[in-house]
Amino acid sequence: MSSRRDFLRSAGIAGIAGGAVAAASVSRVAMAALPEPVMQMKPDTMAPLVPKTGRPYNPVVTLNGWTLPWRMNNGVKEFHLVAEPVVREMCEGFKAHLWGYNGQSPGPTIEVVEGDRVRIFVTNKLGELTSVHWHGQRLPNGMDGVTGLNQPGIAPGKTFVYEFVARRPGTFMYHPHADEMVQMAMGMMGFWITHPKDKHPLIDPVDRDFVFLLNAYDVDPGAYTPKIMTMLDFNLWSWNSRIFPGIDSLNVRLNDKVRIRIGNLTMTNHPIHLHGHEFLVTGTDGGPTPKSTRRYEVTEDVAVGQMRQIEFLADEPGDWAFHCHKSHHTMNAMGHDVPTLIGVDHRGIAKQITKLIPDYMAMGERGMKDMTEMEMPLPDNTAAMMTGKGPFGSVGMGGMFSMVKVRKEQKPGDYSDPGWYKHPPGEVAYEWTGSLPDPARFKAEASAPAQGSMPVERMPAKQVEVQVRKPKSHAGMGH
Repeated sequence: MSSRRDFLRSAGIAGIAGGAVAAASVSRVAMAALPEPVMQMKPDTMAPLVPKTGRPYNPVVTLNGWTLPWRMNNGVKEFHLVAEPVVREMCEGFKAHLWGYNGQSPGPTIEVVEGDRVRIFVTNKLGELTSVHWHGQRLPNGMDGVTGLNQPGIAPGKTFVYEFVARRPGTFMYHPHADEMVQMAMGMMGFWITHPKDKHPLIDPVDRDFVFLLNAYDVDPGAYTPKIMTMLDFNLWSWNSRIFPGIDSLNVRLNDKVRIRIGNLTMTNHPIHLHGHEFLVTGTDGGPTPKSTRRYEVTEDVAVGQMRQIEFLADEPGDWAFHCHKSHHTMNAMGHDVPTLIGVDHRGIAKQITKLIPDYMAMGERGMKDMTEMEMPLPDNTAAMMTGKGPFGSVGMGGMFSMVKVRKEQKPGDYSDPGWYKHPPGEVAYEWTGSLPDPARFKAEASAPAQGSMPVERMPAKQVEVQVRKPKSHAGMGH
């Protein structure tokens, strides 16, 4: 992390609000009155930030992210967000030039308690106007962050202040409402958690509480900067601007009660699927759901601009896949116009091509799984399409894929990776080496080869007489 000294060295002129949301230039001396703009560059999952001031709460853990520290000022909880260009390592060997907050995309998670008065300073170090919309919050209209409608845009080099009371507990998001298409396509977003002040009838205590955002980018192989004009045809589907195998696993103790909060700021829906457990959907953007409406699921669809909160008892040990169930969202960047060549014999032409291009390899004649085992040269700064090394070979995944690792030995409060699961004897699928009997259906088909399971009704063909008549000329045309 870096601190105020580094920020002041690079910030130059900044401004501070002189009212609800207004801007003015200030000196470095005046800037010292602002809360310290804490920066974080590492893409690792940071330990939860246990509150040392203000009301106590059970903190969340941001997957491949962190929680923004604050200071108390006369009973007001003050934060400082810095909108700025960032370099985000999306996985090992692949970095993207994005926009974010406080050194990262997404920005840090903000955690408060119901009833807290919150003051957020937002400094703009981008080259254009920006703002912050507090997605889902109840607040004064002039704090809602829509440029032109609720406030003037935050100009480059200026600082605005937002101030309101966190009125209701729940899971929320923040993102710009200025040049939204560009700024969100570049990675500007973050999570906001409001914890209940007292015991809440609809919010149960949990042992582990994870949060992450769904976001997407269009970055060509070998490139660094997303193409911002893409509407739907993205090629990098990410959790907190990370792609598998760069996404950390969610590591929990056996029989922990686990909550996962998922926010979607992509341009499409995502059916999020957990293996090995069923979960309850306990919350949305609007807050906790009534218990009478809760349902057990193994897949929950999260629509655009929505949040879902799921909870489950981690009572099955193992390494359980956790991913978006749209198959093309579990692979990394690749061209969309690759032809399907399954069943096409490349051997003859491949032999001729390798005389000219020694490193040429046929792709896709038996499906694409072979690519996970190939040692293919990649352009610089490019992630493999399907990768990830598991205990039994290549996982063959990318994009929105991770694991929930459930271990008896995991200590309370320990979020470190326990390594691969050690399966008890007899609990791993294995190859059968004995003889294989003929399937019974073969015998049934031999006795009635043309019928299958049900005889076909053969309708008698009717004789149809077709008469062809030549067209006659129109009256008066002389033809």
